[in-house]
Amino acid sequence: MHPHPQPSPAAVRASAHRTFDIEIQALQALQGRIDDRFGQAVSMILDCPGRVVVTGIGKSGHIARKIAATLASTGTPAFFMHAAEAIHGDLGMLTGQDILLAISYSGSAQELITIISVAKRMGTRIIAVTGHADSELARNADLSLDAAVDHEACPLNLAPTASTTAALVLGDAMAVACLEARGFDREDFARSHPGGALGRRLLTSVADIMRSGTALPRVRPDTLIPDALTEMSSKGMGMTIVLEDDRPVGIFTDGDLRRMIAQHGDIRALPVSAGMSRHPKTIAADAPAIEAASVMDANKLSQMLVLDADGLLLGALHMHDLLAAKVI
Repeated sequence: MHPHPQPSPAAVRASAHRTFDIEIQALQALQGRIDDRFGQAVSMILDCPGRVVVTGIGKSGHIARKIAATLASTGTPAFFMHAAEAIHGDLGMLTGQDILLAISYSGSAQELITIISVAKRMGTRIIAVTGHADSELARNADLSLDAAVDHEACPLNLAPTASTTAALVLGDAMAVACLEARGFDREDFARSHPGGALGRRLLTSVADIMRSGTALPRVRPDTLIPDALTEMSSKGMGMTIVLEDDRPVGIFTDGDLRRMIAQHGDIRALPVSAGMSRHPKTIAADAPAIEAASVMDANKLSQMLVLDADGLLLGALHMHDLLAAKVI
């Protein structure tokens, strides 16, 4: 291949603008064709007792894989089945309880035609997404959605560009419509994404990250300030819990220490009870960690105690624990 002269920046930008314009126009035309068939497709998916099996080949296969992932992550059980692999054994994934969502712009990909003939014999319902309403795929589907485009963004009108964008957006629209119909919320999304930031924030509980046992700084109300400081320093929480009969009656923090020095000067002979903060903020162990973060932020706290239903000490949180767990 002979090297070509580099295009000017203006020519490159113009090419990008043409691609955007063509694909935007394709989506606007697709939006105008959304009709009752789209609603019927969503109803079929919502009523499906099995899974949505999304299939395609070539560029449509890449789009099918993404649509399957979007459906699965938003509350619709779904997976991708490669059309070429399906006719060599993977059709065993498909059952009569499933819906086959078949994507092919031409509607004539031979692998898909073979798949739908088998699927129909199994009783599997078929939704087609195609650019040709009179294609074999469309004729043999229970429902066909029109994803036709006037022109590809490719200047040769050959490389799937606008057509794959249209199919992708149509799949996203179905996934979102199903999500909204199911009342799928942030907590549901987090359960589908436990490894992501949202999953960490919504699924991590206080018990998952709190400090407990020997990691907790503890003193009695009559403990002298120097001894309380030794306990605080050894546990690294910037405070110590003040316990009486195993129940917390307060906490003594770095801030309390500074206020005592300002008020009394020499505080070495004073007990920790003379300067502790009584009635500290507390939280339950099964509360979401993000709730603890919200309370601590609203009250400008660095620490919070964790109690059980009877008011007994279970643990404590420091703001650093929330940061380390990437809850905030």
